[in-house]
Amino acid sequence: MTKETILLAGVIGQPITQSKSPALHGHWLKRYGINGHYIPMDVSSVNLSHVLNNLPKMGFRGVNITLPHKESVLDIADVISDRAALIGAANTLTFQSDGKLHADNTDGIGFISNLKQEAPGWDPKAGPALVLGAGGASRAIVAALLHEKVPEIILTNRTRARADALKAHFGGKIKVVDWTQAASHLEDATTLINTTALGMVGKEELKFNLDALTPKTLVTDIVYNPLITPFLARAQERGCFTVDGLGMLLHQAVPGFERWFGRAPEVDEDLRRAVLG
Repeated sequence: MTKETILLAGVIGQPITQSKSPALHGHWLKRYGINGHYIPMDVSSVNLSHVLNNLPKMGFRGVNITLPHKESVLDIADVISDRAALIGAANTLTFQSDGKLHADNTDGIGFISNLKQEAPGWDPKAGPALVLGAGGASRAIVAALLHEKVPEIILTNRTRARADALKAHFGGKIKVVDWTQAASHLEDATTLINTTALGMVGKEELKFNLDALTPKTLVTDIVYNPLITPFLARAQERGCFTVDGLGMLLHQAVPGFERWFGRAPEVDEDLRRAVLG
């Protein structure tokens, strides 16, 4: 590789204007003096395969994939990591030197790395995790919690069938409870996680009774706009240690950046400020 080589990566979704990934990767490229660009691309489902086949010819090393393509991209990939196969979705694609398209899912890595950085005393094995939601983010987080040896996952979703389907996929350590009964399990949980979009700017609030929540429970939310959601604010009022969702976004980007640009980047306060604008 010559000094003149311009390294290219990007993010594909539809819509894409809301993505924080260009600011995130752009900050790292500037910090480490890397001659490269990270480009947001609005691509429809109809054109996804065509675009992915042509990006390597244009010099791209890889791309992040966001909604609505995280599941369908697995049908296009040549090589799928165990994580992506288990979760049933990919967010990080790498164009390999042998011409093959490698699909991975780093959302779970991002979630766990965020908790370990922001709450160094967190012990996943200390007790059950109560997980709210059974969508795509929940699948990645449940897989990561099981990998970290959480003894039990109490899973709830407003539509129970989705939670039951997730239990059928992941198996024995998952206990599904009805949404209306889930709050009664708060006393047992050492970790409480909102994996839904409820509480995000523009969405309805997450209505979940926290009266039984005790300060021993670590509470985290994958929503990061606002940074402190009403859900986290109520947990703080009850004396809980809380972790916001921005770090999950930052940490999930680390493996892709390292693969595409050849440098393991740091997640720190400078990065948080850059991404928050």
